[in-house]
Amino acid sequence: MKAIVKTSCARGASYRDAAVPEISKDDLLIRVTAASISPGDVAIYNSAGPDCAAPALPFVFGQEFCGEVVEIGTQAKGFAKGDFVSVESHIFCGVCGQCRNDQRHICQNLKVIGRDVPGGFAEYAVVPARCAWKHTDDSLKDVGAIMQPFGSAVHAVLNEDLVGRSLIVSGCTPHGLFAAGIAKAAGAKRVIALDPSPYRRKLAVKMGACTAIDPASGADCLAKIAKLCPEGADAVIEMSGGAKAVALGLKALRPGGRFVAFGLPSADLSLDYAGDIVKRGIRLEGVAGREIFRSWYKMESLLKSGAVNPRPAVTHTFAFKDFKKAFDLINSKDTKCGKIILTP
Repeated sequence: MKAIVKTSCARGASYRDAAVPEISKDDLLIRVTAASISPGDVAIYNSAGPDCAAPALPFVFGQEFCGEVVEIGTQAKGFAKGDFVSVESHIFCGVCGQCRNDQRHICQNLKVIGRDVPGGFAEYAVVPARCAWKHTDDSLKDVGAIMQPFGSAVHAVLNEDLVGRSLIVSGCTPHGLFAAGIAKAAGAKRVIALDPSPYRRKLAVKMGACTAIDPASGADCLAKIAKLCPEGADAVIEMSGGAKAVALGLKALRPGGRFVAFGLPSADLSLDYAGDIVKRGIRLEGVAGREIFRSWYKMESLLKSGAVNPRPAVTHTFAFKDFKKAFDLINSKDTKCGKIILTP
């Protein structure tokens, strides 16, 4: 088969031949029909960031993908050849305290497909059957590769009732763009998007934000938010991980507001812990991935009902062999892309 392979510790990857992987008794072999580029994939490609390390080289990466079941392990139940599935990249053990308390997404023994074991930037991929979401029809086939990031946004936004409330989405990454649409569908009174990229601010408005502001304006940005939310925003979904973005988001919250930490910072942050969090009664919530599989049921309902249309956030599609163009676009200084899909 052909695959996108990390072959050295230097930035980049190669498009080359690789052996079709063999399945074990609990696995499925998937013929990949589409994959999307995740932040973790970018870290591995760039050999930089908190998720940059592959276990051993050469390594097929790719965390977000979908495809057709072509082979089934002897103990993998509930699947048939030809089933269309999206992949949950978090491989959970099922026996730790978190797994037994319905928190599989933060399993103590967690492994990630495309980071710890080979992933989906290939014509075929092996996944544990317990990590495959079987679609009941083909209605979501065109968005099957983005179910994971969409689900993470669902988890980040819908952990609290937003009806009639104001929300700031800080960082119009693809996750942030999805979050804007989900918040609007959830009945938020006002969705404010923050991003330095004019291109992504326009995408955020397409996805459902009522306004999009350049956070680089500093005090002026806070003043604009204060006009829209005189008492401060009810919630902030922080998708960028940038130190200035985190500080701005905390100051834009009302006392007692909810701050959702999703974006991964590149270095340790310095916070006014007492002034911005403790004394103002801020509720700080970390989000890692999505609830398995509670978030999947929610996202399927949102997508099939038409309540949220994620497609405006998907701006480019490239063939696997043209993967360098895709990563160059993501890495460009003047960000002019949303979610990017790769196809075999």
